[in-house]
Amino acid sequence: MIDRTKFTAADAVAYIWRGLHLPNQALTSLHLPNTSSPLPSSFKIDILAQTGTASKADGDDVPRVSVVQAHALAEFFSEKLYTLNALPPPSSWGRIGGLHRTADDGYVRIHDAFPHHEHAAIRMLGLASTPATAAGVSRDEVGRAIRESWTATDLETKSHENGAVIAALRAYDTWDGHPQASAVPDFPILIHRLPSTGQKQTQTALPNLTKAADKCLRGLRVLELSRVMAAPVAGRVLAAHGADVLWVTSANLPSQPGLDRDMARGKRSIRLDFKSSAADRATLIELIRSADVFIQSYRPGSLSRHGFGPDDVARMNPGIVYASLSAYGRDGPWAERRGYDSLVQTVSGMSVSEAEHMGMGEPARAMPCQALDHASGYLLATGIMAAVYRQLTLTTISPDGDDGAVSSGYEVEVSLAAVMKWLRSLGQYQSPDPAASVRVEEDWFETRMSGFGELKALKHAASVEGVGVGWDVMPMPLGSGEAVWL
Repeated sequence: MIDRTKFTAADAVAYIWRGLHLPNQALTSLHLPNTSSPLPSSFKIDILAQTGTASKADGDDVPRVSVVQAHALAEFFSEKLYTLNALPPPSSWGRIGGLHRTADDGYVRIHDAFPHHEHAAIRMLGLASTPATAAGVSRDEVGRAIRESWTATDLETKSHENGAVIAALRAYDTWDGHPQASAVPDFPILIHRLPSTGQKQTQTALPNLTKAADKCLRGLRVLELSRVMAAPVAGRVLAAHGADVLWVTSANLPSQPGLDRDMARGKRSIRLDFKSSAADRATLIELIRSADVFIQSYRPGSLSRHGFGPDDVARMNPGIVYASLSAYGRDGPWAERRGYDSLVQTVSGMSVSEAEHMGMGEPARAMPCQALDHASGYLLATGIMAAVYRQLTLTTISPDGDDGAVSSGYEVEVSLAAVMKWLRSLGQYQSPDPAASVRVEEDWFETRMSGFGELKALKHAASVEGVGVGWDVMPMPLGSGEAVWL
C-alpha cells in the first residue's frame, strides 16, 4: 500500500494518471506552480483542487499544460465568487438544515437545499403534513423534535425510507466499521467496458471530435442529465475544453438558480420529460444515438428503470462513453441512497476530524467549500477523457488483462464517497488557521453577458499551450436551447 500522505500535487496527478493506464510521457508536459493561499481546513483541498484540474487526459502528444494551485483552489469556490449584475449569488441552502443534536447525544445533518427534501423531513418528524403547513415550521421546532424523540442512526434510516436526506454524524472509526465503507473503492475513478457488439472496430472512433482544432475537445458531443453539483462541474470542465454540452433538465424538477448560473457556463440547456412524454423520450434517444458522452447523476439503478441505464444506452449507441456520478457508488448497502457533499463529510468522519483539528470545541465542522463536489466533477471529467483516449487509440484495458480487444464503449464511475476516501488518504494538516481565506486575483475573472445580465465569474484554472481554454456559451434560462448538436 502506497503512503499518499506525503504526495505533492504532481505525485497525486501521476498516481491517478498511471492508475488510468495513460501514457507516462504526457506527465512531462505538466506545470504545477504552487502559489496556494492557506485554507481554514485540515484537509489538503489545495492539492485536491490542483490535482483534479490537472489530471484531464487528451492523449500521447500533450502540449504544455499549466495549473496554478491558488487559481484551481479558488475554482472550488466558484459558485460563491461570481456576481450577476454586480450582485452576489443567492444562498442555495434551505431553512432547517445543518447540524441537530439527537436524543442519544449524537448529531445529524439535514440537507434541505431542495424544497421537497425539506418538506419530507418536516413531515417525517410529524410537524406538518403538507408543503403549505411545512412552510410555517421553524428550524428550532425541527431541532426540538429531533432532540426529544430520535437517535441519530434511527433518524438517518427513517429519512431514507421517507424521501428526506439526513445523515448521522460519525467519527472515522465508526465509519470504517460500517459495511458501506468497505464497499467504497480505493481508487477514485472506475472505468469499465460496456457490453460489446461482438464486432471489431475498423475505423476511428468518435468521428465528431475535431483534430488540430482551436480547443482540445472541439466537436465532442456531451449529453448531461444532472443535478447540482458534482456532475455539472464535469460537464462544465468538458465545455471549457471545447465540447458541445447539452444540459438536460426537466420542468418537473426543482432548480437551484444560484448554483445553476455558475454550472451552466459553456452549456446549452434543454428540458425533456422522458418519463411522461413519448415525444421527449424519442428526442432523448435520438440525441443519445448521436452523442459521444452521456453524463448522469441519478442514483444507481434509477435510469435503468426508465430504459436509460448503461447497457440500454450502449445498445442505442455502441461507441458511447457513459459517465455516472453518485453519492456512495453502485456497490454496498447504501448504493441507492441520496447523498450530497456535506452529508458524505458527516457520515464518513471528515466533519468530526475537521473539528478536532481546528480545536474550537465544535462537535463537527464542514470543509470551507464543496470540495467533494468539485473534485468529483473534475475526476469524472478526467475519467471521461481517459475513456475518450482509449476510444481514439482503439485500446481497451480491463481488470482481467484483456488488452487490445475493441470495446463498444466505456462506463466511467465516480462517487463522492470514493473522492472522500481519496482526500482522506492524502493526510491532514495538523495546525490549520481557522481565520485563513483564499486570495483570489482579479485577473482570474472574466465579465460576459449572459441570459440573466452581466456575469462576472472565475475563468478556468487550466491553460493549454497552443489551444484555447474557456467557455463559448454563457448561462441562459433552463430549457432555452434547442435539442440539436452544433
